[in-house]
Amino acid sequence: MKLLVGLGNPGKNYSQTYHNIGFMAIDHLAASLLDDDKGKHKFSGDFWQGRLNNHSFGLFKPMTFMNLSGVAVAKALNFFTCELNQLLVVHDDLDLPFGKIRYRQNGGHGGHNGLRDIISHLKGGDFQRLKIGIGRAGNLAPAKQVLSPIHPEHRVSLAPLLDMTNDLLSDFIEDRTLQVPPVFT
Repeated sequence: MKLLVGLGNPGKNYSQTYHNIGFMAIDHLAASLLDDDKGKHKFSGDFWQGRLNNHSFGLFKPMTFMNLSGVAVAKALNFFTCELNQLLVVHDDLDLPFGKIRYRQNGGHGGHNGLRDIISHLKGGDFQRLKIGIGRAGNLAPAKQVLSPIHPEHRVSLAPLLDMTNDLLSDFIEDRTLQVPPVFT
């Protein structure tokens, strides 16, 4: 089984912020692949389970706040006895322009506290990541920017960006090579 995790922060105050783009990607995928787009509360998060063309998958949104995501992800991964290479984490990335998507098979945290906590709890970074660029906004401090609402200029291209992400996540579920476009905006 593949486990796809979207990172974000729980609560209405954070729902439309840049830091929650991982949550948005998982919600969008759940709505397109499953009859029930409301996850069950398991493993300290929202969880869905399904099949896509005979491939089993789980979708997961840790509800432990971004910087404490590792505990919840470790619980879900251990329950399903998934190998690390069957885990894909979807998250925001300040260092990529808004709308650029980057796929990595493994690596470090790159300053992302959610990834830092996951790597700490899983004792390594040998899991896959789908990074969704949110770009840097001028002189705004990173912590302030990621928690700010998505700018109307970016909101216009959010739906097509999430559609592209759906295609990539479906490819991951079905063991197809992820063909990430060079820039999507």
